[in-house]
Amino acid sequence: MGYVTSAIGAPGGPFRSPDAHPQSHAHDDFAVTSPRLIATDLDGTLLRNDRSVSPRTIAALAAAEAAGIEVFFVTGRPARWMGVVAEHLAGHGMAILANGAAVYDLRAHRLIEAFPLPEDDALAVAHALRAALPGTTFAVERAESFRREPAYAAIEPDAGSQAPVETLLAEDRAQPLLKLLAKHPSIDPDDFLATALAVAGGHGEITRSSETALLEVSGRGVSKATTLARCCAERGVTAQEVVAFGDMPNDLAMLGWAGTSYAVANAHPAVLAATARRTAANEDDGVARVIERIVAARRN
Repeated sequence: MGYVTSAIGAPGGPFRSPDAHPQSHAHDDFAVTSPRLIATDLDGTLLRNDRSVSPRTIAALAAAEAAGIEVFFVTGRPARWMGVVAEHLAGHGMAILANGAAVYDLRAHRLIEAFPLPEDDALAVAHALRAALPGTTFAVERAESFRREPAYAAIEPDAGSQAPVETLLAEDRAQPLLKLLAKHPSIDPDDFLATALAVAGGHGEITRSSETALLEVSGRGVSKATTLARCCAERGVTAQEVVAFGDMPNDLAMLGWAGTSYAVANAHPAVLAATARRTAANEDDGVARVIERIVAARRN
């Protein structure tokens, strides 16, 4: 398989701030806009809090596919965490993973394209964060492996021996480096992000999707928006034909790029402030409710 080793720019152009005032779904005439592609985040957005897919959401995803509307899962998750939704992908089987760093065929279990974080940039971020915020620990997410420092609390079995981040970044370099992960034991998550952007923002795209002090670092110019725009361009789909859903800061670029964007009711305050439209919370099938209206408009 071939890997794209250079960072990509923003195919959709600069971030576009949505309308200043929230709009109800009554303002969206899907019969006129006729969306062709739905792009949705998973955790906190499409999935319930127990990480499951509700029956209503399953039905809505199937109805969208039957109506000829493509659905792309656009997530910070790695491929090994996609089992819960893999069977609900449309026929194309592709998902955008690791905050845009990878396009993956979940049916064929194959990495299609990667936009890696250069190891020297990852190391620069690690050194800057450790100097600014002592106690920060790191993990390395590559295309086929996850490894961590000894003090980095893990939520899954180790894929190899634990080691300092300098060692982790020097090993397995034949695999694309998708993300550097950074944790801090006590700092406020938003303060952690703000500090990281100030001291290391020039070395990569730094964001967060967890409610804990966990940062995710991708290559410069790599985000959910850039890779979604790339995939849409390959299909002849414009930004105005995309409806996007999200809940956390790592969704902001995608929500700003898509022609129509929704924040779920439980979204982070920054997402609620930046996104004009609202739907119900993830626990109340917010994404499914909008998909149902899109499909109904297509049928009529």
